[in-house]
This record gives sequence, C-alpha cells and structure tokens, in this order.
Amino acid sequence: MIVCIPVSRDEGLQSPVSAHFGSAPFFMLVDQQAATLRTIANRNQHHAHGQCQPLAAIAGEPVDAVVVGGIGGGALARLQAAGVEVLWSDHATVEETLKALAGPGLQRIGPAQACGHQHGGAGHGQGGAGHGRGGAGGCRH
Repeated sequence: MIVCIPVSRDEGLQSPVSAHFGSAPFFMLVDQQAATLRTIANRNQHHAHGQCQPLAAIAGEPVDAVVVGGIGGGALARLQAAGVEVLWSDHATVEETLKALAGPGLQRIGPAQACGHQHGGAGHGQGGAGHGRGGAGGCRH
C-alpha cells in the first residue's frame, strides 16, 4: 500500500505531519511494501478555500490512502471519487502515523468530519489559527 501523508517539513520519518492536507508544503509518499519514503512538493498549497486540487498535487502517483489531520470537503470528495481511502490521524510525525496505521487502524473520514467552513487569512497551517493539534474527526481545532 502506498500512503500519502501531508508534512510541514521534509525530515524523513521524523517529518512533522501537517495540520491540514491542502496547505501542506510537502506530501510524504510511503510505500509500505518496499519500505521507502519519497517527498513531493505541494505546488498547490496556496489556494482559495475550497479550491484544493489534491489529485493535481499527487498526479500520476499510485496512492492508495491519504492520512490527514484535517481536510476540506471538496478535497475529500475528489480523493474518495478517485478511489483513495482517506484516514484521520492526530500523530505528530510520519513515523508515529505509520505505527498507528500498522496497528488496529485509523478512522476513515467521511463528509461529516471534513472541514466545511470558511477560514480567515491564517487558517490552514501547522498550529495556525484554523487548525491545530487535538480534537476529533477530520478537522483539528
């Protein structure tokens, strides 16, 4: 399985997981079978709310699942329509997230857990005004 995890910095397994999918500076692609990591820059991180193009950011990548701390409804719907499973995690690093994924499993995100509200200028960054650590579901406040 190939898992995509949005990260705020590229530090391998110690990369901090970004608080929100669409505005993450990087996506860490983890091939669990081959035990490899690869980072892709998110060239679409600065977008208007609701205009995230997640499939463009990871186009051509054979992603089976995305593990996020927060995700908007539009991005969630587009990923799910493409057959990509979207899971929620509040773990701080890629390594912790992968350990949780290998365990009893992570919660799937449905439309009710997606961020579906408007944010001011500082909303989607790691620890920003709109999304921070903690909480439940697909949108961390």
